[in-house]
Amino acid sequence: MPAVAQEIAVVTNRVVYPGETIGLDVLREVPVTNRNRDLSTVATVVEQVEGKVARRTLLPGRFIAVNAVRDAYLVEQGAAVQVMFVHGGLTISASAVTLQPGSAGDVVKVRNIDSGNTFTGTVMADGTIRVGAT
Repeated sequence: MPAVAQEIAVVTNRVVYPGETIGLDVLREVPVTNRNRDLSTVATVVEQVEGKVARRTLLPGRFIAVNAVRDAYLVEQGAAVQVMFVHGGLTISASAVTLQPGSAGDVVKVRNIDSGNTFTGTVMADGTIRVGAT
C-alpha cells in the first residue's frame, strides 16, 4: 500500500476573540482525519494566520477559515496621516485624518485637516496615504 501524505490544518488552543492579534503561542497544526474535507477554505500552514487579526471568534480545536482573519491595520480610524500626491516630479503632501481603518493596499476615506474636504486614497506600506488625479 503506497504512503499517503498527511494533510494538516491549523487550529487554536484557546478562544481567540474578534480584534485580537493571533500569536504563534495560540496556534497548532493538527492532522486532518476526514479525507473528504475540502481544505481550500481553511488555514493549512501557521503562516496563513500568525500575526493576523481575528474577524470573528475562533474556537479551540476548530479549523480556521482564511476569511476569518485579516491583516493588521496600518492606519486606525481617526489617526492623523500624511497624504501624498505624486505625479512625475511633482509631489504634494498634506495632513489628513482617516475616516476608516485600513491595511496596506486598502482604499480608505480621509478628511483634509485644513480644508475639511473628504476623499479616498490607498494605504501604503509605510502608513502614508497615496492619492491620484481623478
